[in-house]
Amino acid sequence: MTILSTDKLNRVFGSLTAVRDVSLSVDPGEVHALIGPNGAGKSTLVGMIAGRIPPTSGRVVFDGKDVTSLPAHRRMQMGMAYTFQITAIYARLTLFDNLALALDDRDPARVAAALDRVGLTERSDQLAGDLSYGHQRLLEIAMGVAQAPRLLILDEPTQGLAESEIAGFGDLVRSLRGTTTILLIEHNMNVVMELADRITVLETGEVLATGTPDQIRANLAVQDAYLGTTHA
Repeated sequence: MTILSTDKLNRVFGSLTAVRDVSLSVDPGEVHALIGPNGAGKSTLVGMIAGRIPPTSGRVVFDGKDVTSLPAHRRMQMGMAYTFQITAIYARLTLFDNLALALDDRDPARVAAALDRVGLTERSDQLAGDLSYGHQRLLEIAMGVAQAPRLLILDEPTQGLAESEIAGFGDLVRSLRGTTTILLIEHNMNVVMELADRITVLETGEVLATGTPDQIRANLAVQDAYLGTTHA
């Protein structure tokens, strides 16, 4: 049984079809990456999965239930968490308070554990708005992970991170594999190829290919459209 699936999902904005007949499935416990060039429809697709953008047609099924008409907060209650491409933190609150709000719990041990997972323990009393962009991204990821979601949607999580922080992010994802299902939207192909169990490639709003990292590397259509690999 898949934990997430979309069935012929479409989204039309005026004369523009941003997503066309996208059907995909995500298995429990896997890291499933969603990649594609800018304008491929990734953000629109994820917005429909998370309940922030209504589809023009098609279905979204989460944990065996049709959630197509449910708002984002209902999907969150069911165990779906979505970290934004643009950081969604409370800038005037400390890191501790941001995590406490995400957890709905001011237990110092739980907050410290969440911060420790992304290497921000020593910044607990710092205002979130004073963090670098990369550290704000890590805080947002910590807020998502702390909720122990069944499905964690990470939208460009390594954007703005230093190499050492990207390595730490990789360790975090590996620690979650098998217990938390992850839908990873990411431009860093090294991160994708190292972490993903399966990859879905979008091009102009449609699914170009789905497969393992090795299958995606070897796919000539993906090479031509996205990876930039030349072949005979």
